[in-house]
Amino acid sequence: MRIRVINPNTTASMTTLIEASARAVAGPGVVVEGVTPAMGPASIESHYDEALSVPGLLAAIAAGERDGADGYVVACFGDPGLDAAREIAAGPVVGIAEAAMHAATLLGRGFSVVTTLARTRGRALDLAVRYAPAGACRGVWACDIPVLDLDRDPAALARVVAVARQALARDGSDVIVLGCAGMAAFCAQVSAELGVPVIDGVSAATLLVQSLITLGLRTSKRDEYAAPLPKTYIGPLTEFGIMRSC
Repeated sequence: MRIRVINPNTTASMTTLIEASARAVAGPGVVVEGVTPAMGPASIESHYDEALSVPGLLAAIAAGERDGADGYVVACFGDPGLDAAREIAAGPVVGIAEAAMHAATLLGRGFSVVTTLARTRGRALDLAVRYAPAGACRGVWACDIPVLDLDRDPAALARVVAVARQALARDGSDVIVLGCAGMAAFCAQVSAELGVPVIDGVSAATLLVQSLITLGLRTSKRDEYAAPLPKTYIGPLTEFGIMRSC
């Protein structure tokens, strides 16, 4: 079984950290491959960044299809391009926000998300409406640390713990969801500090993809997630044109 964990930003050092988190939970015989797209932003911290990360993500999915990958993790908490990726992948594709929020609803009555910059809170709230029952997401809190500083700032872990502790107290939550793939390495330490379940979406998504593949399940191609209609794209998107198969 081959699972490709795609970091939608183009910072290779972050891909290395994400890949390590995924490999740590993968089962025997599962090959985890971290992928950094050939195009896109260095980090994803705005709607603009997220939109421009999608072409690189989709190109990485297409390459995985050519190489025989069995499934994919979209390793950005905004789950950019997730629906589009499902249209072109034969195997399951799971986003880390999707996996983390679903897992959180199995472990407690309510959860809080601790994310990076305050400007990303709205996206997390939008995804909570899609993925979780009404009222399950009790709040989204920002630690105000840029994505690329999570593994550079020696105070980052302490800041995440402090914000998560505040979220538990203010929201009355039972579970903390870490709202950035770059926080994956903090998961065990934050949980030990707080004494509650803390979910890293990279690990959760990796195991969910692994489980779906093991069960022989794939994304339905009956309607919405069928292959895109054949058409021509022009300009920088020429290579993304879909040709009708014979």
